[in-house]
Amino acid sequence: MSGLVLKLGPHERVLINGAVIENGERRSRLAIMTPNAHILRLRDAIHPEEVTTPVRRVCYVAQLVLSGDAEPAAARMQLLRGIEQLSQVLTDPDSRAHLTAATAAVIEEQPYQALKALRSLLPREERLMAAMRP
Repeated sequence: MSGLVLKLGPHERVLINGAVIENGERRSRLAIMTPNAHILRLRDAIHPEEVTTPVRRVCYVAQLVLSGDAEPAAARMQLLRGIEQLSQVLTDPDSRAHLTAATAAVIEEQPYQALKALRSLLPREERLMAAMRP
């Protein structure tokens, strides 16, 4: 079996190609066989009121592509511009690796992979923001 395997908890919701799917009473596994399906776990989704930092803003744009709420071609430039701006601030090798992976994913039209790479920067951004607070 190939493809993406989603493991869902009871009543967990997931967005697949624009359709919200809710799991039943028990844990389950779904095999997504369609290549390039747009999938977003709703528990991992960033809500509009949570878009308060630079990394969250770029993540949100990638998420909008996955949910079908943004045109991929228009979002592509916005994502690349946002990643470039982040690269001006996040200059350590680990952050650079995640930003490079996100850039490659955007260019290859893989919004889930871009979101995954960008989300890995959220804890680092939180630490940096906490260090800047008085």
